[in-house]
Amino acid sequence: MTGTVPLTGRPALARFVKMRFDKARDRQVLLGPETVVTLNPTGADILGLCDGTRSVADIVDELGRRYDRVVDDEVTQFLAQLVARRWIAIEEDTGA
Repeated sequence: MTGTVPLTGRPALARFVKMRFDKARDRQVLLGPETVVTLNPTGADILGLCDGTRSVADIVDELGRRYDRVVDDEVTQFLAQLVARRWIAIEEDTGA
């Protein structure tokens, strides 16, 4: 998936990816097989909300409470990049 992420989708980290605080970098990082990705604070906040229970719309709403300006397109583009790298998975809300 390199396109858009549906606002009803429920993102979660892939099984093989972990988010941890790295003391040496003084930042959150994503740990994957042979990969370490340093996250900026906003990226860490977004991924911290990706627990598989919240929808993308819920995540955007929560970020809107934390920050002055949140653009849902920027959040969905960030998530789409992570989906393309298979670092997160999006569970589609079937409405059932």
